[in-house]
Amino acid sequence: MRRVRVRRRRLGKLTLLGAVLVLLLLGGAGPASAHAALRGADPADGTVLKTASGTITLAFTESVSLLDDSFRLFDPEGRRVRTGEPQHAPGRPDTAQVAFPEGLGEGTFTVAWRVVSADSHPVSGAFTFSVGKPSPTMAAIDTGPSENPTTRGLYDLARYTAYGAAALLIGTAAFALLCRPPHAGPLRKPLVAGWWALLASTLALLVLRAPYETGTGPASAFDPAAVSRTLTGRPGLMLLARLALLAPTAVLLVRLSRRRPEEKASRATLTAGAALALALALTWAGSEHASAGIQVPVAMTSSVLHLLAMAVWLGGLTALLTTLQHVAADEPEAGRGTSAPGPKAKTAVTVASGGSGGGTTVAVPVAEGTSAVAPSADGPALTAAVARFSRIAFGAVTVLVVTGVYQSWRGLGSWTTLTDTAYGRLLLVKLVVVALLLAVAARSRRWTARLVTADAGPDVCDGKAPAVPDGKARAEDPGTKASAPASASALAPSPAPDACRRALRGSVLAEVAVGIAVLVFTTVLAGTLPGRAAAEAARATPGAGVPGASVTVIPFDVGTPGGHGKVQITLEPGRVGQNAVEAVVYGPDGGLTIVPELRLSLSLPAQKIGPIDAGLTNRGGYWGTDSLNLPIAGTWTMKATVRVSEIDQVSVERKVQIPR
Repeated sequence: MRRVRVRRRRLGKLTLLGAVLVLLLLGGAGPASAHAALRGADPADGTVLKTASGTITLAFTESVSLLDDSFRLFDPEGRRVRTGEPQHAPGRPDTAQVAFPEGLGEGTFTVAWRVVSADSHPVSGAFTFSVGKPSPTMAAIDTGPSENPTTRGLYDLARYTAYGAAALLIGTAAFALLCRPPHAGPLRKPLVAGWWALLASTLALLVLRAPYETGTGPASAFDPAAVSRTLTGRPGLMLLARLALLAPTAVLLVRLSRRRPEEKASRATLTAGAALALALALTWAGSEHASAGIQVPVAMTSSVLHLLAMAVWLGGLTALLTTLQHVAADEPEAGRGTSAPGPKAKTAVTVASGGSGGGTTVAVPVAEGTSAVAPSADGPALTAAVARFSRIAFGAVTVLVVTGVYQSWRGLGSWTTLTDTAYGRLLLVKLVVVALLLAVAARSRRWTARLVTADAGPDVCDGKAPAVPDGKARAEDPGTKASAPASASALAPSPAPDACRRALRGSVLAEVAVGIAVLVFTTVLAGTLPGRAAAEAARATPGAGVPGASVTVIPFDVGTPGGHGKVQITLEPGRVGQNAVEAVVYGPDGGLTIVPELRLSLSLPAQKIGPIDAGLTNRGGYWGTDSLNLPIAGTWTMKATVRVSEIDQVSVERKVQIPR
């Protein structure tokens, strides 16, 4: 029996550890990252200017923050050109501009840019423009780091840990205050772990913020200028506010740990806890995408409610699992005794029955495998706590659904982006998994209702009517025969509530397992450009290009990590006859990239012409030809084949109008 108890305690620790690990994946459970996308540039990508304009202006789909090195300009030989200080356009937080000196000379110039979007994520890219005429060749240019893998990995880990710690801390505290479980002791470890994890992750985010923005290594975090920029920026201020809120939170946790389980929380304690939870949630909403874009007040409110509902539900599930497992570990001691030997042995238990006429001794037979100890009084209290959490979880799920629908609409913008963008397709898959999660949650709710009923009728979980205990009481005093069955019923342990609790534990574990899949898709969505921003950026993709030219942008994706981007193809003059072709490939981060091979062909199906191979050659940074002949006007099909490795390639098509 002692080995059984040890195994159950180990199982309880593993269950708690698994639930905590699930919560640590919760970074994607917050609002989906909506990185800013470049909406337009002046000069536009590929433009040939007669004379340099003197400034570079970039317009984004949302407000952005600027770094000291947000713009880098390189001449045709790849040398850095000194520019002015980057700044926002007057009254336009979504538009950045920088001045560059006169007398740039002729040739093709490269602009590398890096800004921080309103959701606190850095965004970078590059484009080219020419003065006078394009350069015949382009020098290999290092436009700077898009991101440092080590810094990005550490920052993401700290971010996910912060979300998980907040859920564990807020959810467990809410469970202890509102559900009032019979034993608060097992919940102290999750509360302490959540507080310390949130403190450590917030400090890590504060330290790594500067190198994360600039795309440099972790060592640059200790640069004085970087620290000053972090502490004065909005994300840094939100992190400092979160650290300040952890001090009163610790005081509340100390008071919570000293409260007796049966004691109902005072109104002051509940108010303080709700205020702290609300303030902590605001530190996320204030630095995420909800703080910029359309309908900011509504979006901020939705973001806060979404985070709190997530914490109450998933953090509360962890607290519920911990409580149920604690009861399971104690069952061998409190609810199950040591049975007498023999195949069907029965043990007589002597019970003292008091009355007005004096004491009476009754012998009650107890079946094999049952305990002579009465069931613990924690059963009804535990059932009441589970029932309270069931009602609270239902409300939290309702809030999650309502706020999730609003945030999805805000991220998509239209029905077409639901199927035409990667964000929309991922969202559809996530919705299917969420529906499965809600079905499992409904199953847990049904088991909760059965557990509540089972405390009134022991055999409800088995679907049977309450049975009279096996055996007849043999009393030494015939006058007490009537009370013997009642005494036996009170002493014999009721297996039905225990069966319901075991079934509920299994259902809750299944709920957490399906939740892992939801969190995986949420994490992927967190790094995907939302449909609204993607559609707006696609509509605003610079298409002017070279005056009198046709510019076509073709996205591609070979289906491997980092194997996606776009090809910008310029036909000059873009009319019937001889045309020059210039094709530039951009990588996942929007910057120029080099591919092993790029092929281009055009066909005119209406006239059964083609395909005509353009015969592109690598010209050092871009692919081009001067001898593409298009004989007839019409809607041509342009097919680009991009090979990104020895074995990975993809062919994509676009329609292009060729006039006379």
